[in-house]
Amino acid sequence: MVGLYWEEWEVGKSFTTAARTITETDVVNFAGISGDYNPLHINEEYCKKTQFGTRIAHGPLIYAVAAGLLFQLHLYDDTLIAFLGFESLKFTKPVKINDTIYAKVTVTEVSETSKPDRGVMKRVLQVFNQHDEMVQEGVQAFLMKRKPV
Repeated sequence: MVGLYWEEWEVGKSFTTAARTITETDVVNFAGISGDYNPLHINEEYCKKTQFGTRIAHGPLIYAVAAGLLFQLHLYDDTLIAFLGFESLKFTKPVKINDTIYAKVTVTEVSETSKPDRGVMKRVLQVFNQHDEMVQEGVQAFLMKRKPV
């Protein structure tokens, strides 16, 4: 299966992923992998005294899960050359353990490069919780293959 080539990414085109619940295991594993043991993520008693009232997931964990959900759409299979980075990324609401998230991406720009076999695609990434409240938003850029001649 081949994903979308640069020419197939049209401004305004949107894709929405399936949903996934963020578990305590996800948060604990991410703390171990990243070394981020901030009590907001791992100490329930501490968190009861905060504005959140309970533990919250790491922001980068939520982005990583959203990226995985997007990967499962197979939009980039054999057509992605490189992730060029974020122009912005905001964490707009906390994600708590047992919240369920999904992602939506909307293409905002496609531009040619100096090389004829590739182009840049920019998109807005939005991540929502089970109440359809946005929890993350960012602008990303990707280097995509063009259709073979």
